[in-house]
Amino acid sequence: MDNNRIRVLQVSPSLDLGGTEKVMQSFAVNLDNNLFETAVYSPVDGPRGRILRKHGVATFINADLFSVLLKFRPDVVHIHRAGWAEPGSLRPIKLAEIPVLVETNVFGRHDPTPEANLIDRHLFVSQFCAARFEKVNSIPAVTPKYSVLYNPVDTDFFAEHCPADRERPLNSFGRISRADKGKWSSLAIDFLPILEKQVKSGMLQPFLYSIIGGIPEAEQFVAEHNLQKYVNFLPPVLTDAEISDFLNSIGFLVHANDTGESFGLVIAEAMAAGLPVITHPSKGLRDNAQLELVEHGETGIVASDSHEFAQAVKFLLTHPQKAREMGEKGRAKAAKLFRAQDIAAKLGSIYIELLKIKNKI
Repeated sequence: MDNNRIRVLQVSPSLDLGGTEKVMQSFAVNLDNNLFETAVYSPVDGPRGRILRKHGVATFINADLFSVLLKFRPDVVHIHRAGWAEPGSLRPIKLAEIPVLVETNVFGRHDPTPEANLIDRHLFVSQFCAARFEKVNSIPAVTPKYSVLYNPVDTDFFAEHCPADRERPLNSFGRISRADKGKWSSLAIDFLPILEKQVKSGMLQPFLYSIIGGIPEAEQFVAEHNLQKYVNFLPPVLTDAEISDFLNSIGFLVHANDTGESFGLVIAEAMAAGLPVITHPSKGLRDNAQLELVEHGETGIVASDSHEFAQAVKFLLTHPQKAREMGEKGRAKAAKLFRAQDIAAKLGSIYIELLKIKNKI
């Protein structure tokens, strides 16, 4: 390698609104420009492409990855994928003789195909994913082949735009996700009739539940139970500025997703904004990293069914000081573990370590 910066190509399945794409975007923007020249490849453009280009990150939107590899000649290719086999997807990287290949293994899955041997480092996004990978596959998730790297969160931004001394509505809470059935659980909505009864009986003050990413089934449930005055369905958001505005409009976050979270980016962002989070355990070997982020009674509340969700919501609505204390503990945890600049620096060190192993620097 010459004296130029290390060339890194981030490879993403799309440049859409999802968490995988946002993590890739954060890496591309926060890697040290003095050490790395970073570009992004995706076969499909999208809103994150516009953000990347605004930050001066080159994007290659092309169905032919091989031609992009020959043009950019990266020293490191970093792919973002589920972890399971995607036959043929790594062949262009092999043919282009890229020195180092890194994978962010979003769901902690195993690719048993020979093609996966091309990957120099598998990065799990949570300790949970690494532990489950070991348990299911009887493969030690240890270096130099495996390691854990939490997803990056712009905690500095959220600390500035969602400060601790900001007054938030005491009667408002919210939820944010993609408008996708795979991101939902009935737990996210079934607790509302329980709370409505308590409002009608005078045991609880009226409240407002703001939902970004509502699905038709949720809207139908609200309409059938005449809960419209308690629920506000909002359009999707993209930027951290829009997310921070939303988080400033609520007192805490309600998270419920039947498949669980391999990390939980929305949870981590709410924590970074100083909000406590209500979440739930997933069953069996489903994703459960939400419990790695949310510590029951410390940074939020873990509830298992609609009645426990209703109790948790009522507790945070009626104990605002305790909710604030939980939120600030969550903010401190997020800043310590997920700060984007720190995570990107760790990633850069991994790139350099692997290049040294390959005798390329």
